[in-house]
Amino acid sequence: MKTVLVTGGAGFIGSNFIIHFIRNNPGLRVVNLDLLTYAGNPDNLKEVEGDDRYVFIKGDICDRDLVDSLFSQYDISGVIHFAAESHVDNSISGPEAFIRTNINGTFTLLDVARKHWLNAPFKIKEGKESNRFLHVSTDEVYGTLGSEGLFTEKTPYAPNSPYSASKASSDLLVRSYFHTYGLNVVTTNCSNNYGPRQHNEKLIPTIIRKALSNQPIPIYGDGMNVRDWLYVLDHAKGIELAFNIGVAGETYNIGGRNERTNNQIVQTICGILDQEKPNANGKSYKHQITYVKDRAGHDKRYAIDASKIENELGWKAVEDFESGIGKTVIWYLNQMK
Repeated sequence: MKTVLVTGGAGFIGSNFIIHFIRNNPGLRVVNLDLLTYAGNPDNLKEVEGDDRYVFIKGDICDRDLVDSLFSQYDISGVIHFAAESHVDNSISGPEAFIRTNINGTFTLLDVARKHWLNAPFKIKEGKESNRFLHVSTDEVYGTLGSEGLFTEKTPYAPNSPYSASKASSDLLVRSYFHTYGLNVVTTNCSNNYGPRQHNEKLIPTIIRKALSNQPIPIYGDGMNVRDWLYVLDHAKGIELAFNIGVAGETYNIGGRNERTNNQIVQTICGILDQEKPNANGKSYKHQITYVKDRAGHDKRYAIDASKIENELGWKAVEDFESGIGKTVIWYLNQMK
């Protein structure tokens, strides 16, 4: 049985991916390596805990000896690399952790894969011909857009935060291992994800949590920052496709074609909550919306052109924002019962 190493699989996107991937690939085993920092939650994976094709290892992707031992013990034939520090505000107050995990950790994984899969540059070990390293990244590496235009795979990198700079660096490391060593790599860059199991610090869970606890709902600046929103299961399916049939050395942008301002996001969620769980005081949750000082280096707009993965790999987002956000709010309400 082939074994795929998933890093950061107890986090939001990683856990949704593992649940989908295990269900959809009965001939594969998944080893999930996660340090369980603040963003990792083992409860996210209760649905697969009893599956004999799922193995959880608590550990650090920067620990080369550990990563090397996992490759040897499980004969790892694929890596799907989610593990990353990802909260922009945290990267502003404490950038060092982002450099360590996102850059050094990615290097460790790449270099161990090179050692186990290649005899020399462009000399693949026998039986390792189909082994692949998929690196999950973000559209934030491209910087910010004006009122028009979309990020494509050819957009120059222009990261504006320590987080996005660390992810851009990791992307370039992945690229270098393809061009220097011939390592079979694919990179995906996604737009903002939302859906079940997202960490409480992120925008959508924060809106829901603050609304239901009758606290001010904080929105940065004037609320006019625009993001392209992607339902997490659609993202998981895109990653699976890129891993299975993507072209080695290529990058695929995955976006939902669902641009919304933060004002639209908070208004939509409050409207759903007004319907599903009316406030006891009779007021709309919209009365709790509060504008706070903008974040340093806050990019104005992100939006992805997903044409490449749509046309070349046949991927298409199933959820539009209205259907996806409805499912998401209901999921969080059910968790609070």
